Amino acid sequence: MTGRAFSPPLPRRLSDRTHDLAQRGLSGEHGRALVAADFALDETETQGLSPNMHYAKALRLVAERAPIRILPGERIVGSATLREAVGGFLRTPVAKFHAVDHVTLGLDRVLEIGYSGLRREAEERLAHGDLDAHGSDLLHAMLACLDAAGVWHRRHLDLLTGLASESREEERENYGRLSETLRRVPEHPPASFPEAVQSLWFMFAFLRLCGTWSGIGRIDRMLGPYLRRDLARGAITLDDARELLAHFWIKGTEWTGAHNFDGTGDAQFYQNIVLGGVDADGADGVNDVTYLVLDVVEELRISDFPIAVRINARTPERLLRRIAEVQRLGGGIVAVYNEDVVIEGMVRFGYSLPEARRFANDGCWEAQVPGKTRFGYFPFDMMGVLQRVLGLDANAPAPAPAYAAFDDLYAAFRDELARFLTEFHARADRFREPGAPTPLVSLFIEDCIERGRGYLEGGARYNVLSPHAGGMADAANSLLAIRELVFDEGGMTLPEFVEVLRTDWEGEEGLRQRIRNRFAYYGNDNDEADAMVRRVFNDYTDLVWAVRERNGVLRPAGISTFAREIGWRREGNWGYGPRAAAPHGYRRGDYLATNFSPTPGSDRDGPTAVINSYCKMDFTRTPNGATLELKLHPSCVEGEAGIDALVALLRAFVRQGGWFLQIDVVDSAVLRDAQLHPDKYPNLAVRVSGWSARFATLSKEWQDMVINRTQQLVVEIV
Repeated sequence: MTGRAFSPPLPRRLSDRTHDLAQRGLSGEHGRALVAADFALDETETQGLSPNMHYAKALRLVAERAPIRILPGERIVGSATLREAVGGFLRTPVAKFHAVDHVTLGLDRVLEIGYSGLRREAEERLAHGDLDAHGSDLLHAMLACLDAAGVWHRRHLDLLTGLASESREEERENYGRLSETLRRVPEHPPASFPEAVQSLWFMFAFLRLCGTWSGIGRIDRMLGPYLRRDLARGAITLDDARELLAHFWIKGTEWTGAHNFDGTGDAQFYQNIVLGGVDADGADGVNDVTYLVLDVVEELRISDFPIAVRINARTPERLLRRIAEVQRLGGGIVAVYNEDVVIEGMVRFGYSLPEARRFANDGCWEAQVPGKTRFGYFPFDMMGVLQRVLGLDANAPAPAPAYAAFDDLYAAFRDELARFLTEFHARADRFREPGAPTPLVSLFIEDCIERGRGYLEGGARYNVLSPHAGGMADAANSLLAIRELVFDEGGMTLPEFVEVLRTDWEGEEGLRQRIRNRFAYYGNDNDEADAMVRRVFNDYTDLVWAVRERNGVLRPAGISTFAREIGWRREGNWGYGPRAAAPHGYRRGDYLATNFSPTPGSDRDGPTAVINSYCKMDFTRTPNGATLELKLHPSCVEGEAGIDALVALLRAFVRQGGWFLQIDVVDSAVLRDAQLHPDKYPNLAVRVSGWSARFATLSKEWQDMVINRTQQLVVEIV
């Protein structure tokens, strides 16, 4: 069930067999079939080996021993079948070597040059003779990883040969086609669209098998040129190309059902896809693959690849309508970047224009240059900063303060924020200190080969650690409420108000409701409320930009919670205690704002007002992102008028300077029913944060967080 109030008829473009394979993946059949590695390296085999060579030797064993799965009817092969890979660590046989995630590797570049191109680069670099011992060791380990990938490749070809000899005619022909497609790639550059699709997936699947979770990146930019050439020479049809891409999407469900990450959902594997946008020269990158991917998602409803479409002021109506048609089906699978603002912010930060135009994301939406970036982020809670200043931090209890004026309170808040960011910068200074061995990952990152240094030891061209402020809307709303109630109205002193918060509004329900309902907060296009948010936003970004780069580490500002607002209620973070009662009328333990969205229940004037408030910020000051979520009732987007309204919303978001927009279309009543009767809704997907997940795999508190988001009932055409 889709969880919609209505179900517009969907076109049936894909074959019955493709639909059957999709249902097998979505049912969790393959995720449940993952096996634990029953092999390990003997200690005598690793004695005296460097960490890099130890890692490479272990990868060889994985390539030799991991089970291979090829299903009848598949048009793409390669599966990460070890249970250890799903947990985020290649635990056996590479015990406790940490996985790499939150990055988009250079799959585009390796697709073009093949493993043979990487091998040639490493061998030529070694031949120069100027690497130190560590660099030489790393490059030899890289070559050994490529050899391991070759072993895995040969095992697939051998199995396909065996399956063909044992099968009936129809399957024998399919196995033969698969063998022919796989024979040259990914060792060599693809010569056709089928080879390109297979090569891209095979590289990605081997990385996953070996414990690396990478984004995929700009798939239409990668695959579009191959499809264009094949169409021009009559080697393929759009219908057949769509089937191939559908099988790529089906492969992305192979971990479904294997792990729900302690109730945070079953699809947090960072396999993000980016569509559309300009290329490095500024030319429009939309092509046939862009639309075919949206066709596949619309028809199969596979949410395991979160999709972000790069749109701009020049995006054609056809693409905007296609995005809207998919978005209104729910699931939150397709989000949008306003690439004009993203690119301007990255250039302002210091990236060249061609590099900025190449941006993709990591595991959610944070912008990075794919294949050239080591990325990390540092989320913290601004409500913790404010609580410390008010004496409400359980980790640093203090008497209720008495400030003479609001500006004195605000200055103390800014000083505490500055103190925290000083601590962040001290941590960032150590970001390039060597970490776990990463020879396989380092093959996909420029300039690791040239520098002879791995991904986790400064080898990447860009080393980025981004601070991400959460709770900004709540902190600003709280400051607004304090200013109005205490300093403007003078209804009570600040120490008196803080005592009310200490008791979680005990005996003060009338006051709490007055604060909740009397003041207009962020998300209602109220200039006074939005000015407070902008003041906090500008001060935060000023403080971050004061140290743009140091010790070779870039520090672009971001704003997000990534659903950490759930845990912050109980544990706090980075030295700040759990969230107390909030001054803008929320109790201890209430769900507060996600990312840079309004506080739930405080945005009362519709989605256009929310966008207007959000877009009063200058998002070129947050080159690492600031995300807005909208939750729309299905009745808002019925029929052609609904599509028109969504397209108008997207255009307004771009025109007014938004950064990243996630729209989910779902009825809260359906979500509440799905809590009670999960068996009725096994594939009901919702947008959680930077990912979508099947609602039934979320814990109750995570389900409650999604349900608690403000549901917009009307979408205006603006």
